[in-house]
Amino acid sequence: MPLPSFQYILYEKKGHVAYVTLNRPEVMNALHPPLTAELSQVWAQISDDDDVWVGILTGAGDRAFCAGSDLKWRVEDADDEELRHPTDAGVDHLEQCNKPIVAAINGYAVGGGLELALGCDLLVASAAAQLGLPEARRGLLADKGGVLKLPRRLPYHLAMSMILTGRLVTAQEAHTMGLVNEVAQEESVINVAERWVAQILECGPLAVQAAKQVVTQSLDSPAPLTHTQIEDLAAVRRLRMSDDYAEGPRAFAEKRRPEWKGR
Repeated sequence: MPLPSFQYILYEKKGHVAYVTLNRPEVMNALHPPLTAELSQVWAQISDDDDVWVGILTGAGDRAFCAGSDLKWRVEDADDEELRHPTDAGVDHLEQCNKPIVAAINGYAVGGGLELALGCDLLVASAAAQLGLPEARRGLLADKGGVLKLPRRLPYHLAMSMILTGRLVTAQEAHTMGLVNEVAQEESVINVAERWVAQILECGPLAVQAAKQVVTQSLDSPAPLTHTQIEDLAAVRRLRMSDDYAEGPRAFAEKRRPEWKGR
């Protein structure tokens, strides 16, 4: 599948790994409609590309993963309708992707930037990173997943301490809270993300995708998915019918490493 061309995103593939880099370092990779439109395209590309098994999302430069909504753009270029009805930050499109995505948070991840990271499956952060939802300090609402997801990821009082005050937390504090999987200390945040990716790639890609779809479909469901409902999920059906579904047990019995095909 040919690689798409973007203006505000850098996109490349290395083996079975897709690298997505927000590329507006001059404004700390802040989100504006052209960038969010490109994010929608790239998640669709990754979802449809059978050769991509896992992705890494990061930001260009060393200051920020993503500083959230580009408020300067909103004030200077958006009309009143756009100001009162902000554009989609791309998180919904990310959540529809069954491929696991690792957020490599290389600096500030605030507002829509943290919401974008919350749409990923694993979060690793540089030691200098800071995370938060400062919307309340701007008279705004973190309504692209922030106020919905943070209380589901953290104990209530910890989530509310960030939502109600708009304060930022350090990478280490976020790790202590359980919001971040690992803080990069001696190595780069991309190297840490690639270590996690390497572990994911040891698993069957279709098994990983099926597991992610079951989790995302059931996480906020008022009732557990039944066995029949699980079997109706597209990623689960694809796994059951795949060559990989037989390869895993066969490799175990033959005492060798499985050779995953992703089909």
